[in-house]
Amino acid sequence: MAETPSSMIPLGTPMPTFSLPEASGKQWKPSQQKTGYLVVFICNHCPFVIHVAKTLCEITSNCDALNIEMVCINSNDQDAYPADSTKKMIETASEFDWTFPYLVDETQKIAIAFGATCTPDIFLYDADQKLFYRGQFDDSRPKMGTSDGRDLLVALKELELGNSPPEVQKPAIGCNIKWKL
Repeated sequence: MAETPSSMIPLGTPMPTFSLPEASGKQWKPSQQKTGYLVVFICNHCPFVIHVAKTLCEITSNCDALNIEMVCINSNDQDAYPADSTKKMIETASEFDWTFPYLVDETQKIAIAFGATCTPDIFLYDADQKLFYRGQFDDSRPKMGTSDGRDLLVALKELELGNSPPEVQKPAIGCNIKWKL
């Protein structure tokens, strides 16, 4: 597995406008009047995503409690990587008890708009849809430690309290997004 870091776009960057289909086919777009928005680029087969799969459930609960809309997006080339197919997305979500919308970015335009480079790649926006946090879940990696989502949970807490973004934000490390040629 090739380790790819997130691009760490500047804090304050506006959230791209987007609407995508869920794996089930239902069209999704961000709600209005939320405390924040968490967008995570993931896929089904990446060892880095599998490593944080259960952590995503805890993050979902935290987001629900804080009125933060959470969504995950699969931008991988599904033709070249059948393990990331829409059918497999539904199976993976069921296997890990994911309740967040799991969206399909077939054209990969949304991943490009966000500056996403890897899976998982995290983007947390405030109520004004300005980037508040980007980077890693925590310091753990697939062959090292158990994911607890510590870095993202700290960012969620700072957002809830109306504080400034965390000063230390480390790049996410994961598999590269599987771009279409």
